[in-house]
Amino acid sequence: MKPSDKEKLLHIATIGKVVGLKGDMKLHIKSDFPEQFISGNSFILNKKDTITLSDVNLQRGLIKIKGCTTPEDARKFTNAKLYTTYEDTRKNCHLEDGEYFWFDLQDCYIYEDTKLLGKVDEIDRILDNNYLKIKTDERLVSDGFAKSFLLPYNDNYVLDTDVKDKKITITGGMDILEAS
Repeated sequence: MKPSDKEKLLHIATIGKVVGLKGDMKLHIKSDFPEQFISGNSFILNKKDTITLSDVNLQRGLIKIKGCTTPEDARKFTNAKLYTTYEDTRKNCHLEDGEYFWFDLQDCYIYEDTKLLGKVDEIDRILDNNYLKIKTDERLVSDGFAKSFLLPYNDNYVLDTDVKDKKITITGGMDILEAS
């Protein structure tokens, strides 16, 4: 499961300290999809090696790595980052209608009516709200607008999302850009 140079990786968890005497470790999940952490699933460790989970207890936030049966075995994985590929994320994580992976929203163009406002640079979560960080179109920047702005990703602003065509149609974005 080693990634090729073209595969992008997602940081989905960090392994914490050893707990107990049998090699259990704390798992700090950085993903909205805890269902991908099941016994037998493999993950990329620190962007190069692969590990397989042999036991998972999400209620207690604990995992066990295949082959680790003592605290000494497990300790070498403390603070290691777990990654997965976009392909495995699509396969192992379920989305409801109208939901999108953040990596699908990145690089989408933002339009209000027919006017291009910019392109999604990244997505941030602030408290319980997701925000699109938009890199403003160069024509608007040359007209004196901010180089980037944040737009809440919710029904008040987002009218349509088409990840296939990399286009998000919004309302109220120009007001936010003008105030930025």
